[in-house]
Amino acid sequence: MSKIVAAIKTNIKNGILKEPFSIKDFKNTCPGFAENTYSTFLSKHCLGNPGGNSVYFERVKEGIYKLYNL
Repeated sequence: MSKIVAAIKTNIKNGILKEPFSIKDFKNTCPGFAENTYSTFLSKHCLGNPGGNSVYFERVKEGIYKLYNL
């Protein structure tokens, strides 16, 4: 599992990040990653992603995500 997913899971567990969360919420509660990470990582790893990447998130609606059975 990536450091990004681990940071999100930890922040959810500790009540810092609430589900479902927006890209802005992700950026505000998980600082320190490359700027483009915040705009691409969630969609790149959501259920049904076209690239066949690992699935860590489910898109609730445009720009809003939750963890996917992790």
